[in-house]
Amino acid sequence: MSRAIHVFRSPDRFVAGTVGQPGDRTFYLQAVHESRIISVLLEKQQVAILADRIGALLEEIHRRFGTPVPPEIERVGDLSPLVMPVDAEFRVGTMGLGWDAESEAVVVELLAITEGEFDESVVLDDTDEGPDAVRVFLTTDAAREFAARSSRVISAGRQPCPLCHEPLDPDGHLCVRTNGYKRGAELSKSLDFVDPDVFRNLAMQDDTDYLETDPDDEADPGSDNQD
Repeated sequence: MSRAIHVFRSPDRFVAGTVGQPGDRTFYLQAVHESRIISVLLEKQQVAILADRIGALLEEIHRRFGTPVPPEIERVGDLSPLVMPVDAEFRVGTMGLGWDAESEAVVVELLAITEGEFDESVVLDDTDEGPDAVRVFLTTDAAREFAARSSRVISAGRQPCPLCHEPLDPDGHLCVRTNGYKRGAELSKSLDFVDPDVFRNLAMQDDTDYLETDPDDEADPGSDNQD
């Protein structure tokens, strides 16, 4: 059975978006042209990699071919959510990225994850053999917009703790910086592994607000501390 390749040569919209609450979000890419909508499921890290590679590709295009490319942007024009309901065509395995000089378009290809190996030469190719794919052609402006929005979507998750920089959960947060360390204290049996460097690094800090001190460790004011 030949594979399906969903091609969008002039999409009205190609965006990254999520479904779910921070800490439990599912990431999608969605291509829209008029009434045609294709969504694919992927990992947060894949979105970050794609956004980063698109930025690098735009710079390389300008360097090698002299093609004008828009500068990096901070303000994103399209902040609307994904078109609902989101029905994923497939989960993304391999991603391809290229430059179509004839149409001066960045080409993004998303291939379905497969159980076995396949010939990666099928990426950005119309051969009948290989995983299903979504292929999107983006102007340089649209590519820059996609990268900027993707970065914003990624950073819109759980806010980092100002002390330990781990993500904050809506239901609370166990911060290693305020959990304290006391010599001889027994660790919770629910902890399968505790990195000793976490406590070692805490003990070396000057800010004692985050540490508990053992009174036995404090020097006796009347002693000369000479051993």
